[in-house]
Amino acid sequence: MSNVRTPDPNPGWLSDFALDETRSRVPILYVEAVPVRIDSHGQVEHVGVLLRASPAGTMTRSLVSGRVLHGESLRDALLRNLEKDLGPTAFPQLPVSITPCTVAEYFPLPGVTPLHDPRQHAVSLVYVVPVTGDCAPRHDALELTWLTPEEAVHPRVADEMEGGRGLVVRQALAHAGALPR
Repeated sequence: MSNVRTPDPNPGWLSDFALDETRSRVPILYVEAVPVRIDSHGQVEHVGVLLRASPAGTMTRSLVSGRVLHGESLRDALLRNLEKDLGPTAFPQLPVSITPCTVAEYFPLPGVTPLHDPRQHAVSLVYVVPVTGDCAPRHDALELTWLTPEEAVHPRVADEMEGGRGLVVRQALAHAGALPR
């Protein structure tokens, strides 16, 4: 759900024009992944946060995210977007249950909720996804920064997260039992 418009090589179901028209009328379903590195006990050691450039040229932090295409399963959407943003050698470990850790609802008008996407009303299923391989950001992601849970929920980092995603990171870490004390 980045504000940067990277052409999708497999648009799945709508042209850019039709997608813009649909976004103005219908909530769009997304998946978001909070990539994590875990220790041998399954505890979160680091959280992966992407750096992206906005259309206005400002730098923002974000998460792995993308819409669910027509006819695509949630698992396939997660894998596709993880590979798109982190590269083919990230080796994500999808959760056994496809139940999200939280649901994020983004509105086009700021202030309706803490989450905002100026393009659309979007509903995003959020997952904490351990990755074990090498991550090489691709497409519109400029870099991936690994932060400790303490760093990831720091107000300075939360302020850099686009669309209020600092709240999503906090909710995902709470779900994983990794919020700092």
